[in-house]
Amino acid sequence: MLKEMTLYGEIDKVKVAINRLKLHEPPEGYYVAFSGGKDSCVVLDLCKRAGVKYDVHYSVTTVDPPELVYFIRENYPEAWANRLRPEMSMWELIPKKRMPPTRLVRYCCQYFKEHGGEGRFVVTGVRHQESAKRAKRKLTETCTGHSGKRFIHPIIEWSESDVWEYIRTYHVPYCKLYDEGHKRIGCILCPYTSKAQKVADMKRWPKYVELYKKTFQRMIDKRKADGLPCDAWETGEDVFDWWINRKKKEDNSDEISLFGLRLKESDT
Repeated sequence: MLKEMTLYGEIDKVKVAINRLKLHEPPEGYYVAFSGGKDSCVVLDLCKRAGVKYDVHYSVTTVDPPELVYFIRENYPEAWANRLRPEMSMWELIPKKRMPPTRLVRYCCQYFKEHGGEGRFVVTGVRHQESAKRAKRKLTETCTGHSGKRFIHPIIEWSESDVWEYIRTYHVPYCKLYDEGHKRIGCILCPYTSKAQKVADMKRWPKYVELYKKTFQRMIDKRKADGLPCDAWETGEDVFDWWINRKKKEDNSDEISLFGLRLKESDT
């Protein structure tokens, strides 16, 4: 519930989030990191309601669902106009890295999503409920790298039901993929998605399956050309099957070091 009764009286989560944004507003305005997902749609709307200065940006990944891309272009033209286009697509990045992206080696996230907002105060839709790792996040944070970024997560304590209540109450446009059963919307066949979601994605977007297989074949060719081992992978289809079907418990340091991958994961 967006309004809850506590020992200290009623808490209006919307007002709390708006006050947070007003309190921390930087002179140059916020950098709103926009993905088109439900949480980022909500935090963008909160920035508008708070009346704070901001600019909003969508980071193009080249593997977002076409439906999501169309949704952003039609409903959030400001984010679309400020979109950040990568120099390389996913189909070029994988052969360059000479390994598939995995749950532990997420070079794709780093390349496509984490460069925007350097030196800025970044607004995100991160919430504690999303994962055990995010449950440890704080309302405001400073980037541990060298980007000079700070973060504010104004809806960090909100539940998923809070997000949907806000969307319905304030008529916030959202991607209709959620109405088709998607719990989260992001890159097609992201290593973080469940096996069931991967199966559904393969059925819905078969052209992307073929693109991944062809890309993995170019990755193998690049590894062989560079004298790196590929003992367990003969074809791009072999890589794709391993990538899709491996179990989470296998996603450990032994897996990442497979065929010398750990030594090559940061190559450019």
